Amino acid sequence: VAGLGNYGLRGTRHSVGMAVLDRLARQLAVAEGWRADRRCCADVALATARGLELLLLKPRRLMNLNGLSVASAAAVYNLRPEDIYLVHDDLDKALGKVAIKLGGSARGHNGVRSCISALHSNEMTRVRVGIGRP
Repeated sequence: VAGLGNYGLRGTRHSVGMAVLDRLARQLAVAEGWRADRRCCADVALATARGLELLLLKPRRLMNLNGLSVASAAAVYNLRPEDIYLVHDDLDKALGKVAIKLGGSARGHNGVRSCISALHSNEMTRVRVGIGRP
């Protein structure tokens, strides 16, 4: 599960993917388990939920380059694109509304576009979190 955002701009609506992962880590009792993984230039935490092993990932790059971290993590942890969930902001959704999308285009989102390019696939599941228009 990759929380897309701008690592240096935490707390902004554009980095809501990372905030969602912080919340998920707290709920799964692994919030103290975040560690920097230099192999994929990201903060990672391992968790278990309902019998599934999860890798939580927050890229340490700008949004437009998040895909490099996601693709590196996929190689290091032996993940296929269809195993990956991308959590990201969506300007076209009202603040706080959430939608799940299976594969497809980036719909203008630079972080998703970067992931599609780096993974050479658009099969990742998207968890779109509404941030509304400013």
